[in-house]
Amino acid sequence: QVPLVESGGGLVQAGASLRLSCVHSGHTAGFNTMGWFRQAPGKERDFVARIRGTIGLTWYADSVKGRFTIFRDLAQNTVYLQMNNLKPEDTAVYYCAATERFAHTGLREYDYWGQGTQVTVSS
Repeated sequence: QVPLVESGGGLVQAGASLRLSCVHSGHTAGFNTMGWFRQAPGKERDFVARIRGTIGLTWYADSVKGRFTIFRDLAQNTVYLQMNNLKPEDTAVYYCAATERFAHTGLREYDYWGQGTQVTVSS
């Protein structure tokens, strides 16, 4: 199992920003697709954003488009999720996910998962 380690979560007020990080190690071939998902209490895990391929094509859930940005540092084996203008409805555990395949927004398309980092946005 390839470890994915998330960090950067926390408690913030509405309108604030956070940057989540996901570091992966032990996978020298690299991942084709890396993504972020989130799960609020009592709800299903939902897609947030993904970055894919050599040129790093990105895709976002409508709910975060224009506020969140996914980007990566290949040299550091790290993918980031910059979250701006946070809203209370963004409160969730955020999970990093990865796969060697071309993937899009489905949970089952991803083979590796981190343990999650809590993001709480107060109103």
